[in-house]
Amino acid sequence: MKRSVWVLIGIGLAVSLFVAGVVSFYASSSPDGLEKVAEDKGFIDTASAPINGNLPTADYGIAGVESERLSVGLAGVLGVVVMAVLAFGLFWFLGRGKKPSEAADAASDARA
Repeated sequence: MKRSVWVLIGIGLAVSLFVAGVVSFYASSSPDGLEKVAEDKGFIDTASAPINGNLPTADYGIAGVESERLSVGLAGVLGVVVMAVLAFGLFWFLGRGKKPSEAADAASDARA
């Protein structure tokens, strides 16, 4: 892959980590859409505990981290890292076939 592509990927990853780790703390503390509707319609009291409520990353934070700012930032960074690993793994898996030069050679052979 060209160096410029890796630079672009690196910049995108750095911006994503900054937004997830720093800017996410300043997101609105108002309830999300579903929670707001449940409050407005009066059925918020019927909500049950979430299935994933006992996970260490439940409720947009990391369990055991005392600082709310650090907890939210770490959860955001962890989310970006997990998604980046999954995405790069998927792209690697899907692209492990022919190399671009082999594909170009095969296409030119087919035209001849």
